[in-house]
Amino acid sequence: MRRPLRIGNASGFYGDRSGAVREMLTGGDLDVLTGDYLAELTMLILGRDRLKDPGLGYAKTFLRQMEEGLGLAHDRGVRIVANAGGLNPAGLAGALRALAQRLGLPGVRVAHVEGDQLPVPEGALTANAYLGGGGITASLRAGADVVVTGRVTDAALVSGPAAWWFGWGPEEYDRLAGAVVAGHVLECGTQATGGNYAFFTRHDVRRPGFPLAEVHEDGSAVVTKHDGTGGVVDTGTVTAQLLYETAGARYPGPDVTARLDTVRLDPDGPDRVRISGVRGEPPPPALKAALTRFGGWRNEVVFVLTGLDVEAKARLVREQWEDTCPVRPAEVRWELARTDRPDAATEETASALLRLVVRDTDPDAVGRAVSGAAVELALGSYPGFHVTAPPGKGAPYGVFEAGYADPGAVTHTAVLPDGEREVIPPAGRTKALEPVPEPPLPEPLPPGPVRRAPLGLVAGARSGDKGGDANAGVWAPTREAWRWLAHTLTTERFRELVPEARELEVVRHVLPNLRALNFTVTGLLGEGVAAQARFDPQAKALGEWLRARHLDIPEALL
Repeated sequence: MRRPLRIGNASGFYGDRSGAVREMLTGGDLDVLTGDYLAELTMLILGRDRLKDPGLGYAKTFLRQMEEGLGLAHDRGVRIVANAGGLNPAGLAGALRALAQRLGLPGVRVAHVEGDQLPVPEGALTANAYLGGGGITASLRAGADVVVTGRVTDAALVSGPAAWWFGWGPEEYDRLAGAVVAGHVLECGTQATGGNYAFFTRHDVRRPGFPLAEVHEDGSAVVTKHDGTGGVVDTGTVTAQLLYETAGARYPGPDVTARLDTVRLDPDGPDRVRISGVRGEPPPPALKAALTRFGGWRNEVVFVLTGLDVEAKARLVREQWEDTCPVRPAEVRWELARTDRPDAATEETASALLRLVVRDTDPDAVGRAVSGAAVELALGSYPGFHVTAPPGKGAPYGVFEAGYADPGAVTHTAVLPDGEREVIPPAGRTKALEPVPEPPLPEPLPPGPVRRAPLGLVAGARSGDKGGDANAGVWAPTREAWRWLAHTLTTERFRELVPEARELEVVRHVLPNLRALNFTVTGLLGEGVAAQARFDPQAKALGEWLRARHLDIPEALL
């Protein structure tokens, strides 16, 4: 039995805390340090970078972090694995080798993983398949000190090193699935240690430390953080991250499908949570793929409506805009946010916000619709007319599209430190994804007195995006609350509490081991985060809105 792999994370997105690499390398023992830089929006950003300079297309912040981190990791014998290569992992690998020479570290061995890029359809900016951890495993096996990849699954940053450390084969599905679950917990950095946590008021989360996992040979893991760092690791923070941007009981990946309904969480001491019991199945036959493209032009203006007659003021300016707009954009959207209060003590709290968003393929159309028509009303509209900022000419926006690719369409390749190219074969066995039947629900609570109160008093939530779809995971901290939640928060009740979802497809997934319900809402986010079709374009706060909604809750739980 080999000792557990101690693997940490120092980045959850492109732009995360720049000092986290140093914090993780100096804060305690590690074998591997990972970094996740490739959110869906990031691929669009990197695509634009590469249009300006073909030598770019990778996360430049990672290279800056390595100016200090490369030497620290080399001195401590820590391997570094990051997907910061984005659209140009070979370019980043070359830049890292040059950096190592400049720093006097010629012995640092750099490998990269490529093959995720798909043929880019006409009109698209990027097209990538999500690769698994095999290329990372091969690179580490060949002695790489640093491995940079393009588009791999976020969890592969952990499962790839774990397979190398323990020598797992490609069909050791339970062990791989355990590492994938641990990887999913780590991938978003401080979201596992108290960041963005529903019950944050119970802990000191001013500066949460980054997470790490002790992965064992059987695939189980303990999630923790370096001693003395801020934040908290408990079953709640781990549950929240397990529900983030997932859907049903089957969590598919290119190497394995992990069964989230088999995950068991147990406290293992202060700031330690053990993950065990994870079962795995062969991966699905198709790879997940992502495409980004230019969607058109977007512009907006926010009118401030102060004091009395807010609804009438909003109606007046809308009618005036309709009458004076010289060209009708393809998409026009108005939203009135009643942020005003009666008898307010400040002007700001006496004001509501009316937001006009326009989209079109013609930049002139969005510019004239807002900069022209909206501003021309300034002296002839509602009393107190002003806007939050001067409108501009409009800006381009992107669209993210999720899809699937045949594994035969990609050549997953590890480019080893000596330049040798090792092709990683696709999965030998696959299994089509099928929904898991809803498991038996717990015994409902007996009837008793209820009180109208916010859902968040008895349940936590975390939400996120997958392209144009959103998910909201809700969990109960106690068994009694779970007995109530499982029977109360149906898809029908969810639609009542989230009116935006009334006409959309909503699917409820039941995860009894986690005392959790995970709701997926198809199409809530339109064309995805870059299109900014919604006030909260990534559904980051959808779960908190849900927690703030009132319903009848048993007094025994309150």
